[in-house]
Amino acid sequence: MELDRAGLPRHVAIIMDGNGRWAAKRHMPRIFGHQKGADTVSEIVEAAAEWGIEVLTLYAFSSENWGRPTLEVDGLFSLLIEYLRSETERLHEQGIRLTAIGDRDRLPLNVQNQLDQSERFTRHNQGMRLVLALSYGGRADIVAACKTIAREVASGNMSWQDVSEECFSSFLSTWDLPHPDLLIRTSGEQRISNFLLWEIAYAEMIFSPVMWPDFDRHEFQKALEEYQQRDRRYGLVCGKPASEVQELGRQPC
Repeated sequence: MELDRAGLPRHVAIIMDGNGRWAAKRHMPRIFGHQKGADTVSEIVEAAAEWGIEVLTLYAFSSENWGRPTLEVDGLFSLLIEYLRSETERLHEQGIRLTAIGDRDRLPLNVQNQLDQSERFTRHNQGMRLVLALSYGGRADIVAACKTIAREVASGNMSWQDVSEECFSSFLSTWDLPHPDLLIRTSGEQRISNFLLWEIAYAEMIFSPVMWPDFDRHEFQKALEEYQQRDRRYGLVCGKPASEVQELGRQPC
């Protein structure tokens, strides 16, 4: 069945959860689930670009993930480098621009270098924006924005009275992105896990029971179709279906 392209979300954010449990159910090492999850990333990115999604943000590695066993963390970064090396040219051919958000300085140097290469290679593309959240935490991003604003006020470059919601948004790492319309979390867990805390204030949320390695194009389409049936109210008495709602405007400082 074809997806109705009318009223698709501009920005979809996904918490890719369940790789480890998917592997455990098959009596395989956790890294095996991450490898299969990397294949799912390729499939979902391709589908999102084909369907006309403007921005796709994937929670690839959270600030809390640093607490995982070193062997698993190293394996995740090896898979990331492998993905970037094998997929960057394909992303470029599809007109996709790749960027990353998060604490890049904490990432291994070879990961930083590969990210830089992939971003430079795709930076002029005008198609879908693929955003990888790496070593990312929503609280840390908010704190960093507060510190920057405090420095600007202290130095006299701006007044505290200038600080508004729109202004604050412009100091976040997502300053140049529309806020997510739809947040998807796979594997049946129903929590946010410190992801885009400011940005998802009015996002629709879908918690899929399907683990990420099995979250294929069909499951993605089902989530988008459910989104299209939602009544997005933005705190108002009368709502409108998602297909008729535009993102709330934001103005920079």
